[in-house]
Amino acid sequence: MTEKVGVYICHCGTNIAGPVDVEEVARWAKENLDGVVLARDYRFMCSSLGQELIQEDIKNEGLTRVVVAACSPHLHEKTFRTACSKIGLNPYLTQMASIREQVSWVTEDRAAATHKAKMMVAGAVRRVQLQEELQPTEVPVNPNTLVVGGGIAGIQAALELADAGHKVFMVEREPSIGGHMAQFDKTFPTLDCAACILTPKMSDVGLHENIELLSYAEVDSLSGFVGNFDVRVRKKARYIDEDACTGCGICIEKCPKKVVDEVFEAGLGYRKAVYRPFPQAIPKFPVIDRDTCIYFERGTCKACEKFCPTEAIDFEQTDTYLDLNVGNVIMATGYDLFDCGKIPQYGYGRLANVFTSLEFERLCNAAGPTEGHILLRDGVTEPKSVGIIHCVGSRDKQHHAYCSAVCCMSALKFGHLVMEKTGAEVYSFYIDMRPLHKNYEEFYDRLLQEGMHFIRGRVAEVTDAARLPGEDGKLIIQAEDTLIGKQRRIPVDMVILLGALQPRFDAKETGLKFGVSAGLDGWFTERHPKLDPVATMTDGVFIAGTCQGPKDIPDSVAQGAAAAARVQGMISKGTVLIEPIVATIEEARCSGCRICNTLCPFNAIEYLEDKAVSYINPALCKGCGTCVAACPAQAISGAHFTNDQIFAEMEGLLYDVIGSNGATVKSPQPALEPA
Repeated sequence: MTEKVGVYICHCGTNIAGPVDVEEVARWAKENLDGVVLARDYRFMCSSLGQELIQEDIKNEGLTRVVVAACSPHLHEKTFRTACSKIGLNPYLTQMASIREQVSWVTEDRAAATHKAKMMVAGAVRRVQLQEELQPTEVPVNPNTLVVGGGIAGIQAALELADAGHKVFMVEREPSIGGHMAQFDKTFPTLDCAACILTPKMSDVGLHENIELLSYAEVDSLSGFVGNFDVRVRKKARYIDEDACTGCGICIEKCPKKVVDEVFEAGLGYRKAVYRPFPQAIPKFPVIDRDTCIYFERGTCKACEKFCPTEAIDFEQTDTYLDLNVGNVIMATGYDLFDCGKIPQYGYGRLANVFTSLEFERLCNAAGPTEGHILLRDGVTEPKSVGIIHCVGSRDKQHHAYCSAVCCMSALKFGHLVMEKTGAEVYSFYIDMRPLHKNYEEFYDRLLQEGMHFIRGRVAEVTDAARLPGEDGKLIIQAEDTLIGKQRRIPVDMVILLGALQPRFDAKETGLKFGVSAGLDGWFTERHPKLDPVATMTDGVFIAGTCQGPKDIPDSVAQGAAAAARVQGMISKGTVLIEPIVATIEEARCSGCRICNTLCPFNAIEYLEDKAVSYINPALCKGCGTCVAACPAQAISGAHFTNDQIFAEMEGLLYDVIGSNGATVKSPQPALEPA
C-alpha cells in the first residue's frame, strides 16, 4: 500500500521563517516528493492549533504518515507523537526534521537554508514511509525509593516521599546525615542559624517510620531498570552495635586518642578516635576510626569497651551487605570544595592566616573549634582587617570555567559576620557581583551600608613580603581595581578564599555505577537543562542538589522536592511505559563473541551461557545503537533505526544528487571565469 504522507513546515515565529522560505519548502515537497499528499506551513506547529491541524488532516485526508519540519526532536517529538496518537495514528509513524537547529540557526544565507531544508524534508519523507508501528511496554513500579546522599537535597527528597506514605532507603557515606550545611554557621540572605533549620529535618529523617537510614554506607552496585532496581549496599563497620548503643557518649569521653578532624572541622579542631561528627548527628551512634584507634594500631587500650555500660563496642565487626529492591533512585551526592592550594599565588597552606571558606564557617560557628570567635591561626588574635577573595578556582580557565553560584553571597555573609563580631575592616575582591535570587540584591545593599569595601578585579597574589609602610606583619593582597584603573596593595590580617564548588572526587565512577553520564566539567548530566533538570537519560534515576551543578540551599531544596514529585508521580500511576525503540539480537546469527556486552553503556546486554548467545534486556536498552554498529555478524537490529530506514533518509538528503527515483542527477557546474 502506498503511504499517504502529510508534511508540515513550522515558521517558529521568525526563527525558521526568517532564514528559510517555508512556503517554498512546503510547495516543493507537495510537488516533488513521492507519497506526499499534502504539505502545509504554519506559524507555530507546536501550538494547540498546529496540533489540531495535523489531527484534522489525519482524520479527513486519511494520512498514514506525518512529517513535521520544525525544531529539534529532543524538544517537541513527544508533542507531535502525542497529537498523532490521540487521533489514532501510531506515534512512531511520525518523523521530525530539525530545520531550526540544523538549518536556520546555522546560516543567514536564505537560498542555502531553503535548499537544505528541502533536502532534510525529503530525507524525513523517505524514512517515515519505512517506519513501522511500535508499542511501548508497560512495567510495574516498586513503590520503594533509594535516596543516595544525606545532604539537604537528599533529606528534602526523602521526607517528601516518606510523608506521602512511601518507603525510602537513604544511603549516606558519612557517619551522619546533614552534608555541608551542617558545617555552616549562618545562611544567606536571612542569616538564619544553619543548624537551627537543618537539625529538625535531620531528626525527622531519623525518626520517620517510612525512612530506613543507612549511614556510614555506600552503594556497591545497582542493576535492573525503572520500576525494578536491585541495589547492593555496603554498610561499613562502625565497631559499634547499633542495637545496643544508646548514644550516651561515654566511649567518646573515655577515649584517650585525639586526632585532627580533617572532615567536619576542616582541620581546625580535634576529635577522638571514637567519635560522632557533631553533637546533633543523626544517627546518634558513634563510629570508631580504625586508622587512628590505639587498639587497631597496637592491640591494646580498649578503653571504650571497658567503660561502655551497654557493651555496644564490637572490635570484631565487619562490613555487611544489604540487598534492596526499589523502583526509583534519587542521587543527591553533593559537591567537594576546590583545593585552594592549587593556586599557590594565594598562599593557602603556605601563609598561616589564609583560610578557606569552609574553615571560616567553622571559625564563625558557636559549636566550632573557637566557639564562634573569629581568630587568627594563633588562636588568640582577632583580625583588624580581612580580605575576601571571590572565584578561587571558578571562572578560571585553568581550573573551572563555570561560576560557583554561591561565592558572592557567601562573601557578603562573611563580611557581615566579621564586622558584627570583630568590627574589622572587610575588603571584598570580586570579578562580578551576582546576587541573583530573591532578597539577594537587598542583602548586597545592606552590606554596602554597613561599610564593607568592594574592589572589582581579579587578585594577582597574596604575599607577606612587605614593600610599603604599614605592610610589616600583614598579608598583602595585590589586585587590579578595574573601577579606578589602578593596581592596589591592600594589607590585611586575614584572607578568606572562596573556593569553587566542584564535583565529588568519585563523581564519574558513581555515575557509571548508576548509569548517569557526567559532563566535561564533571557534574551529572540532566535529561534537559531547562525542561527536565532533575531527570537523567536513565529512566528511574533522578538527580537533585549540587551533584547536578553549583547551587545554593533554596535551589537544592527545590530540586530535592522536584525529584521526589517526579518519583511520586510514577509510584501513583503504578506502572511505567518503556520506550520501544530498542535493539534486538537475532539468535540464529549471533556467534557469541560478546563484543556488544562490553560496549553497551547501559549494561543492557547479558550473555546466555546455555544458548551461547547474547541477549538484550529491552527494559534497560536505550536504543543508542552502539551494539548495532559494533556487531561483526550484523545480528543486531535497532527498532525505528533499521538499515533500510537510515539509507532511505540518506537518499532523501541527497535528493538533489540522485533524484526521486534513485537515478544519479548531474549537478549543474558553476561557470568558470578566467583568472
